[in-house]
Amino acid sequence: MRNGNISIFVPHIGCPHKCSFCNQNTITGCETAPTAKDVVNAVETALNKSSCEFEFEIAFFGGSFTAIDKDYMLSLLEAAKPYVDNKSVKGIRCSTRPDFITEEILDILKSYGVSAIELGAQSMVDEVLKKNMRGHTADDVRNASKLIKNYDIELGLQMMTGLYGSSHENDIYTAKEIIKLKPKTVRVYPTVVLKDTYLAKVYESGDYKVDSIEDTVSLCAKIIPLFEQNNIKVIRLGLHASEDIKANICAGGYHDSLGELVQSKIMLDKILEYEKGDYTVFINQKSLSKLVGNKKSNLKKLDSFGYKIKIEFDNSLNVNELRVENGIKNT
Repeated sequence: MRNGNISIFVPHIGCPHKCSFCNQNTITGCETAPTAKDVVNAVETALNKSSCEFEFEIAFFGGSFTAIDKDYMLSLLEAAKPYVDNKSVKGIRCSTRPDFITEEILDILKSYGVSAIELGAQSMVDEVLKKNMRGHTADDVRNASKLIKNYDIELGLQMMTGLYGSSHENDIYTAKEIIKLKPKTVRVYPTVVLKDTYLAKVYESGDYKVDSIEDTVSLCAKIIPLFEQNNIKVIRLGLHASEDIKANICAGGYHDSLGELVQSKIMLDKILEYEKGDYTVFINQKSLSKLVGNKKSNLKKLDSFGYKIKIEFDNSLNVNELRVENGIKNT
């Protein structure tokens, strides 16, 4: 059975900080706060339209859910809970800040059927968090993550690459620190500079060098395998494509097909682990475009580096795997 979210976007009203990168209206396309009735309508619409192959969670995204007014939060949860109780949905998912997780909050969330909490960690480097006005520390992320897991609630963590004051080394460190917390899922968001944000100001002043799409792809091709090797599911890479985002981007690692570009780079890097030569590379048939690369870019690079490959299909491999036959790895 396939998993799906019934997403309900709660705008910026719950967050006590304006982070350097934040323009929530652009990111969510939402300016008005949803009501309990809106929750019911969204769930009923999704359930009526879906086939039996989907298993849904109600997902409160967009803002810091546990930081909104308590009565308002409870009204949304009360609207969602009957669908958990009658098993129309498997649970409730929400996203929030690590400094707004307490035992009292978790008691409430657990009692209403919240099954997964995603924390916006963004970075595990305190200096980077401070420069981007996050208002919390890396230890806040660690402490909140441990609390959530103690309540037997699924933990998800979100990180950003290319933040103001960060570096590729810092971003890889962040990924490794997140792995230590053993979340079930992660979302990786390369920083995108949006209009009317603090990042836009420092970018325009020249104080902030933003990663290009090439830099972003190269970095994410190192980070994503770290999570996969540790059985942590990457459920999102990059912001969702929308006309609002495209119209408000000043700079940054944004691409409609970022995931495809990153997986293509990962496959290229795996082949480059071997010595130059002629090889047969086995892939799932669905992965052909990833291996070949955009406009055959991978094949052209391999040829220029002295690699000749023959592609064969092995559909027992998952879509992100490949196998090199008779390959000698570089030492």
